[in-house]
Amino acid sequence: MVKLLAENQIEALNEILVVTKQVGWGAADILHTYYRGDIEVTDKKDGPVTSADLAANHYILEQLQSQLSHEDFGYLSEETYKQAQKAIAKDWVWIIDPLDGTRDFIEKTGEYAIHLALTYQKRPMLTVVVIPEAGKLYYAVKGQGCYVETREGEIKKIQVSARDKIEDLSLVASRSHRDKRLNEMLSRIPFKERNYMGSVGGKITTIVEQQCDVYISLSGKSAPKDWDFAAPELILTEAGGSFTSFEGENLTYNNDDVSQWGGLMASNGHCHQELYTLATSLLKEIDAENS
Repeated sequence: MVKLLAENQIEALNEILVVTKQVGWGAADILHTYYRGDIEVTDKKDGPVTSADLAANHYILEQLQSQLSHEDFGYLSEETYKQAQKAIAKDWVWIIDPLDGTRDFIEKTGEYAIHLALTYQKRPMLTVVVIPEAGKLYYAVKGQGCYVETREGEIKKIQVSARDKIEDLSLVASRSHRDKRLNEMLSRIPFKERNYMGSVGGKITTIVEQQCDVYISLSGKSAPKDWDFAAPELILTEAGGSFTSFEGENLTYNNDDVSQWGGLMASNGHCHQELYTLATSLLKEIDAENS
């Protein structure tokens, strides 16, 4: 039985982590099976939804709710969220993306992920990011570091790179969600190299694996949602990185509006403030040029 979080939070979180990892691997198996077959796609206002999204979402919610029924959790999932919904009135809320990178899943690039995040009073406390096609599961509990687990059960603690000059940093950016304004800003920052891929979870894992160093998000007509960032954020910060708004503020989750508007910066932390200050300055220049 999972101990009540109010009684012994650290011990309870570690017990919940065991369940969460099992659920993450189980959801990965479901997506992997769909990925190898025909994918049924339904176009919706916020983008495509597949039969795989729905099957994984059902499995995740069913497993968490049954195995953790002794805890008073709220559940916020991309596939069950309704636009009219207000913030869930609970301290502990799961924020779930059963399939991050749906377009990449449909196009079979392999760059899709599963996000599971348990938040407390709007901040992540325990998170799991699974990259099914890589056979890797990343996990973190607040204050306990970031780890990667393989299908074979091998576990390794991981840390972001030590690169500390902008010109030595590698950018990872969205392959498809980049408008003209973001492209222009990114082109003016003197990164060593630029990489493009799907899935926010996938991008953040490249930072904790020291393959890349910076990810930048900038909302336009639409914005990323809570389930895009809640799980990857803790993975990154527990690996020594930083994840904030361009104003240097922490992100909060489970608000009335699930959209994360504005500029968001994820990095290995060593040039973090310098980068978001530079990005803000460049945006002002770009807006002035286009006004």
